[in-house]
Amino acid sequence: MELPFAESYKIKMVETIRRSTREEREQWIKEASYNLFRLKSDQVFIDLLTDSGTGAMSDKQWSEMMTGDESYAGASSYFKMKNAISDILGFEYFLPTHQGRAAENVLFSVLVREGDIIPGNSHFDTTKGHIEFRKAFAVDCTIDEAFDTTLDHPFKGNIDPVKLEKVLVEQGDRVKFIIVTVTCNSSGGQPVSMENLRMVRHLANKFGKQVVFDAARFAENAYFIKKREAGYADKTIRAIVGEMFSYADAMTMSAKKDAIVNMGGFIAMRSHDLHQKASVFNIMFEGYITYGGMSGRDMSALARGLYEGTEFDYLDSRIRQVTYLGHQLMDLGIPVQQPIGGHAVFVDAKRFFPHLPKEGFVAQTLAVQLYLEAGVRGVEIGALLADRDPVSRENRYPALELMRLAIPRRVYTNNHMDVVAVALKNIWDRRDEITRGLRIVSEAPIMRHFTVELDLA
Repeated sequence: MELPFAESYKIKMVETIRRSTREEREQWIKEASYNLFRLKSDQVFIDLLTDSGTGAMSDKQWSEMMTGDESYAGASSYFKMKNAISDILGFEYFLPTHQGRAAENVLFSVLVREGDIIPGNSHFDTTKGHIEFRKAFAVDCTIDEAFDTTLDHPFKGNIDPVKLEKVLVEQGDRVKFIIVTVTCNSSGGQPVSMENLRMVRHLANKFGKQVVFDAARFAENAYFIKKREAGYADKTIRAIVGEMFSYADAMTMSAKKDAIVNMGGFIAMRSHDLHQKASVFNIMFEGYITYGGMSGRDMSALARGLYEGTEFDYLDSRIRQVTYLGHQLMDLGIPVQQPIGGHAVFVDAKRFFPHLPKEGFVAQTLAVQLYLEAGVRGVEIGALLADRDPVSRENRYPALELMRLAIPRRVYTNNHMDVVAVALKNIWDRRDEITRGLRIVSEAPIMRHFTVELDLA
C-alpha cells in the first residue's frame, strides 16, 4: 500500500485564533465599510486575505534573525542576501527594498516615463498602479485561455506572442520593457511555461527591449514547470529557476512570498549602469544601498528563505495544500479558476452569482458573504482592484471577477481548508437568496481597493 502524503515539516509553535459569532461579524464588517482590509486581525478566524508576509518562518530562519548584522553600511547580512541572489537567481547586482512595491517604485523611477507602454501578462495591482501613476500604460498580452475559468490549460500565465509582437511593432520606442509576472497572480496564480519565457526573450532581442520579471512567486512557477512541461521532470527546482532567470535582464521581488519572510524585497539586474541609476532612487526612497529599508536580521532570514523556498519537498507540501482546497471546492460544484494555482484558489464570482450586476462588485460581495458565514477573510480580484480608467475615470470591469483565497505558507492545516470549503458550500446552496451587491461610498484616486469604503447597493 502506498503511504499517504504528509507535510515536510512539523509544528513547533502555535498561535491561538478566536471564533466569533455571526452577529459579531455582521457588526464588524459594517463598521469596516464592507472592506475586508479594514477588519482587525482578531476579528478574523481563517485569514486568506494574502500569502504576502503571512507565512511561518522556519527554525533556521529564526536562527538567522538572531545573528543579523545591524550595521548601517556593509552589514554581513547584506552579503548573505547578495550571495543567495547570485547563487539561486544568477544576478550580479541587486538592491534591497522593504517590499515588492518599493522595488517597483525604485526600478520604475528609472525605466518608466509619461506615455510609455509596458506590455506584460495581467499586471498586478501595484505594478499597474506604479505604471499608471507615471502616466504610462500597462497593456495586457495574456493568452485568451486564461480568461476561461473552466478550461484546464497548464500555463494560463503565458504571454500571447501575437499580442506581444503587435504591441512591439505598433508602439515601437514607446515600449520600454516587457514585464512577466511569475506566477501570474491576476489570472489566478497561473504559471508561465519555460517555452513562453524563451519566446518573450526572443521577441525582446528582436526588438531591442529589456525583460523584467515580477518574481514574487518564481519558485512556485518553477514547480509547475517541473510538473507540467515536457523535458523538466528530472530537473531540480534550482536548475529550472536558473534557466527561467537567464531570460530576464532585471527583476523585482516581494520576498514576502517565495522567500517566506514577513517583510522584505529587492531589485536584481545584470546591468551595472541600471544598478547605478536605481541606487540613487533606492537611497532617496528606501535607505542606503546595503540595507534599503530592511533590518539586517530580515536580510539574513530572507537569504535563508530563498534556499528553503526552492526546495522541492517544501514546494510540494505548500502547493498540495492549495490544490487540496481547490479540489474540495470543485467536488462541491463551486466554480473556480482551473487548473488550481500555486498560492491561492480563485473562485469565479461571475459564475457564483450570475444574477448580480457587474456594477455591484460581485467578487467583493462574495468575499463579504464568506466572512459573514465563517469568519474567513479572502480578497477581491475584480472590478474594485481593476480601478478606474486613468483617462475616462470610468470603472474598469475585467474579464475575470475572482475572489482569491490566498493560503499562507506553513500556517494552516487541512482542517482549516475544510472549514473554508463547507462555508462556501453553504453560501453556494443559498446563492439565489443573495440579491444585493455593493456600491462605493468613498475611494482613493489610485489602488482604491485597499482603503475603499462600501455600502450595500
